[in-house]
Amino acid sequence: MKDLEKYINDELVTSLETKKGFVEKNLNNIVKVAELMVKATKNGGKVLYFGNGGSAADAQHLAAEHVNKLRVERSALAAMALTTDTSIITSVANDIGFDEIFSRQVQALGQKNDIAIGISTSGNSENVIRALKAAKEKSIKTIAFTGGNGGKIKTGNLADIILNVENSKVSSRIQETHIFLGHILIELMDKILMTN
Repeated sequence: MKDLEKYINDELVTSLETKKGFVEKNLNNIVKVAELMVKATKNGGKVLYFGNGGSAADAQHLAAEHVNKLRVERSALAAMALTTDTSIITSVANDIGFDEIFSRQVQALGQKNDIAIGISTSGNSENVIRALKAAKEKSIKTIAFTGGNGGKIKTGNLADIILNVENSKVSSRIQETHIFLGHILIELMDKILMTN
């Protein structure tokens, strides 16, 4: 029992330290991303979120917070998770390939004033990489949430802003930081929009 309690407390400390280190390293870029999201919203754009597995769940979660609300009453904000339409995902995966499930949607639905946010704990998810490239081809601002060494997304400089959780290689700690980041970005958007 004591071993399990120690494990819980150790992981709590690790999670808190991961978030703290990430914020300290990325503070300016977090504010920049929030400002870009506000600008996109004011110009009639939307945020396109995409990722795999837990990151797919984060994409859906964050898109919902835009459309509904987070902490304050306000108008709906435009956002979509490219992880939710099973007919599109399965038809593209079947007919073209799984690596194109997000890029095809970016090509079809992305507009100039949008922001594309690709989420990949490893930074190596090929379908996220291709979607970021497709967004760049349409002059859509690109943001990446990554972890560890940032993978191919970071080394290839595949996003306008890369928010990398570099102080962890553990997917669950990285994902916890990503959802914290997503919530903070939406809260910052709300603060900016309410004061302008």
